[in-house]
Amino acid sequence: MLIFAVESSCDETAVALYKSGVLAHKVYSQFVIHQKYKGVVPELAARSHIEKLIPLTEECLQEAEVSKKAIDAVAYTMGPGLIPCLMAGAAYARSLAYGLEVPALGIHHLESHILSPLLSDDKPSFPYVTLLVSGGHTQLYEVLDYGDYRLHGQTRDDAAGEAFDKTAVLLGLSYPGGAELEKLAKKGDHSRFSSKHKLTMPMANSGDYDFSFSGIKTQVRYLAAKLDLQNDREVADLAAAFQHTITKGLTDKTLALAQEKGIKNIAIVGGVSANRYFRDMAKAKSSSRGMKVYFAPLEYATDNAAMVALTASYRLSKGQKDNLIIQAKPRLGIPA
Repeated sequence: MLIFAVESSCDETAVALYKSGVLAHKVYSQFVIHQKYKGVVPELAARSHIEKLIPLTEECLQEAEVSKKAIDAVAYTMGPGLIPCLMAGAAYARSLAYGLEVPALGIHHLESHILSPLLSDDKPSFPYVTLLVSGGHTQLYEVLDYGDYRLHGQTRDDAAGEAFDKTAVLLGLSYPGGAELEKLAKKGDHSRFSSKHKLTMPMANSGDYDFSFSGIKTQVRYLAAKLDLQNDREVADLAAAFQHTITKGLTDKTLALAQEKGIKNIAIVGGVSANRYFRDMAKAKSSSRGMKVYFAPLEYATDNAAMVALTASYRLSKGQKDNLIIQAKPRLGIPA
């Protein structure tokens, strides 16, 4: 079955073609549009989705060397996400399916991320523990099979990616902040703030698998007020300390859940999983415990339509499809 998929939940416009594997995929990132606002403006993002979806579709079809008429089903991100952005993608995908007289299916954004490591040549087998870390979500799942996901922990305030972006603003970095902070942290020494000015991970010893990130942002704010932010070395050291503290806290709880459940396979997914320091730490810590950590390929770590198509292939194989209603849900529980 040839599946065409659309992802438009936030500030990436993405399309993909999938048939037992990814035939082609395209992603347009809107960071230039939102850069001056230091965050995503939903109405501007939705307008950009509308402008980019048709040309990206044509590029994707040309790269895969297939005709639009060859599409057997259309999938799209139904939620969660920004409602104007979801509506833009859902309306486009549903209209395309209607015109082609093929099934359409709305897909859960988080389920797509959970299954994204299966797009890799080196993929985990079920069961595996998944840490989902992005700009909007931080959650820990036990993944038993397709469609069988058990939530064990989540953030009680900010998401990890949001904490990266907001901390970058505190340090005077440009948008998108998470990527800029990672670049700066490579030049710093995190150990400088491990003694005299120690950053701590909130809820590290809470006895559960929940997370909190608002407190560490406050710690950074107070430290930044005492430092000379014109001194590149001091800012780089603080960025490195923040990155180290966050990634260690995330990794430790993920490994603890895997150990409790007796699961050897771990997956780390979502936009924050593209952070190289995070990947290296997770690999080292999991290996020391006889576990193996998996990631989606970097091109599928952030929001993309290939993971939507993969998830749709499973759902469609079970006979699931939408009615004619265009569905977009900004808040959406994980499907069974």
